[in-house]
Amino acid sequence: MKLKFRKGLNLSIKGGVPTGAAVSSAHVECAAVCPDDFPGFMPKVAVKEGDAVAVGTPLLYDKRHPEVKLVSPLKGRVKAVVRGERRKIERVVVEASDSVEVPSPKFSEISDAASVRKALAESGLLAFMRQRPYDIVPNPDEEVRDIFVTALDTAPLAYPLTASGASLFEMADYESGVAALSKITIGKVYICHGGDLADRPVAGAEMVEVEGPHPSGNVSVQIAVIRPVDKGDVVWTLDFVTLGRIGRMMRTGFFSPATVVAVVGPEVVLPGLVKTVVGAPVSSVMADRIAHDGRHHRVIAGNVFTGTAVDGSTGFLHYPYRQITVIAEGDDVDEFMGWASFAPKKMSESRSFPGHFIKRLFAPDARLNGGRRAMIMSGEYDKTLPMDILPEYLIKAILSHNIEDMEKLGIYEIAPEDFAAAEYVDTSKLPLQQIVRDGLDYLRKELE
Repeated sequence: MKLKFRKGLNLSIKGGVPTGAAVSSAHVECAAVCPDDFPGFMPKVAVKEGDAVAVGTPLLYDKRHPEVKLVSPLKGRVKAVVRGERRKIERVVVEASDSVEVPSPKFSEISDAASVRKALAESGLLAFMRQRPYDIVPNPDEEVRDIFVTALDTAPLAYPLTASGASLFEMADYESGVAALSKITIGKVYICHGGDLADRPVAGAEMVEVEGPHPSGNVSVQIAVIRPVDKGDVVWTLDFVTLGRIGRMMRTGFFSPATVVAVVGPEVVLPGLVKTVVGAPVSSVMADRIAHDGRHHRVIAGNVFTGTAVDGSTGFLHYPYRQITVIAEGDDVDEFMGWASFAPKKMSESRSFPGHFIKRLFAPDARLNGGRRAMIMSGEYDKTLPMDILPEYLIKAILSHNIEDMEKLGIYEIAPEDFAAAEYVDTSKLPLQQIVRDGLDYLRKELE
């Protein structure tokens, strides 16, 4: 099967990883697990400060489904359980130590669907997956109609998932992962790729080739064309690297925390790839790669569309643990006419600005370039979203908490990331991704 999308938006940004870049390794002294990275997960601490842990030792578990865990990516000791307002758990930090003698949990005799579900939940890998509807950590007890694996990342400056996976896992790992997931679903396991797996299909999976601009790499867009989610359906999704982790666990019995991070962006002097562990400190991955140009910088754990802004010296990698982007903050810029400037160096999707017509790589900053205002019904959202929904009307239904209209307009099919490009072009400067997240949480609270 082959899918070709025409709607969407690709950003031309400087600082991508050059073709054939070598993978360097980072020395990691500590790592953090942040429960906010896992929507739908209600964390309860399973350890206390000073406890000895191994790779795969549970740090947090879900209050509603105690078998679902978040586990340690390092061997060492629990350095801190950091809490915020109203004692909300913000992160659990583990400090590496080779002197700790704690065995890593091993999962063996994984043979049937029940044992696969149990292993995924207790190893922490279930939390690396998402469920449609609601875009949350899957409920391990629900019947799964289909499972979709995306091996294509079309976000700005993203490094190919298949290339990242090739430096971490073998084809046998992916095949073992598909075999395990096939035991869970009553339907099929789909792998959507960008053509780089056309000559080496993964045994047991339905291979789908995808072509088109962002967000064609988003799994919601792929599901909407292949087999849409109806009310009552449950579909699980994951990325290609997570599939490799699942297969490696099925083959060895152990959780693999390794990941390859692309360090990119116009403010990075040497874009490249770094092998580290999930939740590693951003500073260990950056390794003096930020340009010393006197500008204020925004370090983003993730891509410019969906990533989380972090402190470059004290922050940690956030899920899905595969990219760091550095751009200029823009708060130190004194520009003539401000957002209305017609300077050709300004990146814009509006035909009102020269940058729209210039075919070059840009160095955008983090400025909003305008203020929030009432929603303008111009159809601009629709141009960035290749799905059979009416995005502007769906956003209005979410804001008004109209559950009936939300269901009719396709809220079960979407995730916040699907509205990232629309948020970028939005003339009204609305926080569309947060609106969608709030709408999904509200719907789940009302219907469950």
